[in-house]
Amino acid sequence: MKLGELKPAKGATTKAWRRGRGHGSGNGKTSGRGHKGQKSRSGSGGKVGFEGGQMPLYRRLPKRGHTCRNTKEIVAINVQLLNVFEDGATVDIAALKQKGLVSNPRDGVKILGNGDIKKKLTVMVNYFSQSAAEKIKAAGGKAEVI
Repeated sequence: MKLGELKPAKGATTKAWRRGRGHGSGNGKTSGRGHKGQKSRSGSGGKVGFEGGQMPLYRRLPKRGHTCRNTKEIVAINVQLLNVFEDGATVDIAALKQKGLVSNPRDGVKILGNGDIKKKLTVMVNYFSQSAAEKIKAAGGKAEVI
């Protein structure tokens, strides 16, 4: 087979619809638009969302809430999950990602105080709850805000 012999599959192409070419074409006179009315005129189409005078859908639906542009998405981790690290290790966001505790740190990571920590760790993240910081210090580690 040569490039010059290529042609589309049977039924893949259709003839162009030539409107307004006389009665014999089947699309003469009104060109398939019917008689009179808004859609028979050139330039018709109307406004986007217009429903013939009925209240449009976007106005019938209730308004709901709003999203504040200044909010931060903080990823929370409980202090008990830090037990996967070795004793004396330095835990930062990169280390949390490597262990699979955080996949996407977004706007920061916060350590929460749920559970107990048994290892002495230096934890360096964006935020700590008060109870989490106390538990890390009680275990002999450090809680540093970056």
